[in-house]
Amino acid sequence: MTVPHGVPSAVPEVSTLLVELRPAGDTAQLALVAVNRPEVRNAINRQVQADLRAVLAWAHEADSVGAVVFTGAGDQAFVAGADITQLRTYTLATGLESSMQRLYDDLEAFEKPTIAAINGFALGGGCELAMACDIRIASARARFGLPETMLGVLPAAGGTQRMTRLVGAGRAIELILTGRIIDADEALAIGLVTSVVPPEELLDAAVSTARTILARGPLAVRLAKLVIRAGADADLRTGLALERLAQSVLYTTTDKAEGTDAFIEKRPAAFTGR
Repeated sequence: MTVPHGVPSAVPEVSTLLVELRPAGDTAQLALVAVNRPEVRNAINRQVQADLRAVLAWAHEADSVGAVVFTGAGDQAFVAGADITQLRTYTLATGLESSMQRLYDDLEAFEKPTIAAINGFALGGGCELAMACDIRIASARARFGLPETMLGVLPAAGGTQRMTRLVGAGRAIELILTGRIIDADEALAIGLVTSVVPPEELLDAAVSTARTILARGPLAVRLAKLVIRAGADADLRTGLALERLAQSVLYTTTDKAEGTDAFIEKRPAAFTGR
């Protein structure tokens, strides 16, 4: 794990993830987080969940980290699902605990932008991990699916709900009930991913997207994400009220003044997050 100068020393020691920090502007950095269990196609077990929680907590506290990109180690899988050897031991209490669902809820609510760079199989919990991110960029070799019904269970780390919100109820029902695996082009066509790029361009595309976001007003980005997420679970009038209130707050900020001045003066804005 590489920790450049200026990043808090309390970077978690994680055994199942690779964490790399890349520059994303004058002072901002992005964290590139790869699930690193290629021998089992990066399957998620309890240790991966614990490590992801630790990295999210660190990224939240690290002011210099402006965005997080998630991917999978190797060239075969993003995350090929949950670890089936652990799934065999799960009980009623495990289901009620819903540790993976709660982890992905926290990821979806994470205040900084998150991008999934999907480099291979994203099945079950891996597809659910990608859906909890803000933006999904897929390699042309990526494959997606929620095949849990073949194991006698359902996609309960948010799969039934997020898939429905992303692609519509009809397609979600078909994909979940059949467990059909789709390619990147179909995922793009139905709205499951936002773009598809050649495999060799995947990380560059994710990093470029993160850098584009981080060049925008940080308070505007944060509030826009909050309003979109909250409004998606509310009626239209409530969503519009949230939008209006967020905009009113932004009108009072130094960043708004800087952004408008920079536009008029035809120069890059120097946002401060205030």
